[in-house]
Amino acid sequence: MVIVGAGQAGLQTAEALRSGGFEGPITLLGDEPHGPYHRPPLSKAWLAGEMDAAQLVMRAPEMLAKKGIELRTDAAVQAIDRAHKTVQLADGSRLPYSGLVLATGATPRALPLPGADAAGVLPLRSRADASAIAERMAGCVEKNLPVVVIGGGFIGLEVAATARKKGARVTVLEAAPRLLGRVLAPVLSDWYAELHRSHGVELVFGAQIAAIDTDANGVRGVKLADGQVLPAGLVVVGIGVSANDALALQAGLACDRGIVVDACGRTSDPHIVAAGDCTARRLPDGTLLRLESVQNATEQGKSAAAALLGQDRPFTATPWFWSDQYDRKLQMAGLSTGADRWAVRGDMAAGTGFSVYHFKDGRLIAVDSVNAAKDHLQARKLLDAGVSPSTEQAADGGVDLGSLLSR
Repeated sequence: MVIVGAGQAGLQTAEALRSGGFEGPITLLGDEPHGPYHRPPLSKAWLAGEMDAAQLVMRAPEMLAKKGIELRTDAAVQAIDRAHKTVQLADGSRLPYSGLVLATGATPRALPLPGADAAGVLPLRSRADASAIAERMAGCVEKNLPVVVIGGGFIGLEVAATARKKGARVTVLEAAPRLLGRVLAPVLSDWYAELHRSHGVELVFGAQIAAIDTDANGVRGVKLADGQVLPAGLVVVGIGVSANDALALQAGLACDRGIVVDACGRTSDPHIVAAGDCTARRLPDGTLLRLESVQNATEQGKSAAAALLGQDRPFTATPWFWSDQYDRKLQMAGLSTGADRWAVRGDMAAGTGFSVYHFKDGRLIAVDSVNAAKDHLQARKLLDAGVSPSTEQAADGGVDLGSLLSR
């Protein structure tokens, strides 16, 4: 078995193959110099300097070796030969496979503007990215230079929170009229805007960026369409990611903004599966779903391994996600797209613990909880069971929503 990609999904697939009874060789190919490591801390604890390299490691090479999993780092794959069932590496060598796993992840979208390739204009995806941002951020704090974050999504806001924690001046530029507009209800977007403002972050909505202003030392500022230039010693670009499906596309696999897979991780080739951020899962109604989360990478990895072992293990559980900003933990269960009504449970003003319940056509479809872990766990159970409270029940803290599960 050959696995392309040594992140969460690739590692999970390798371990699931071994624990599932596969006794043959398993080779895990990573294109970075590091073995598998945790990515969520990169925008938070790692960036803040609160975590060392050892804590970031997901599995040490010796641990993988004990399981009979061969890890190869700095091993980029250039092509797949489906006819001969081999992969070609950048060094010209070829590896045969009986089963192939594509866990190639995603790449941050580049800023298509003049000056975007200047020193100090950085995305955040890898450990190297996070280290470069941390170094530049320290320089900004030392020289009192502002940090500008382009994009008011999760990565951008987590970096903004960390930068403020480190003492940097921060401005977030968001093209949309609110933060996290694709995933949060307006009431929660507004709450997050006030949270960041209360910590000293300047938010600019409807931002139209014309160029990155540079000098011989790299970035100097961000030029807006109206001619205004915002000074910056660091610009972090967080405008989303694109699935790494070029390898699959070149090999003739079905792709549509990601490698198209079924609920078991199978691609259009019976000998190839895919898992994680590189995939687009075909749903029963024919639509495609792209999820970027640790849960998705983990569960798709298990499903993909089962498929290679001739078993069906569809991943159909309720999706869940999380984000840490300052001392607030957002935990999301379900997908809120298309919601037409919302109910708030708890005290948003106090911010000590509350949840926003999303409804579509009278049915619960998602719950976003802030510092309310019990609500989150309960929401996952309700959504998995297909049990929906009414909006009135959701808003009434005196109603035990867990009791609905036993009816």
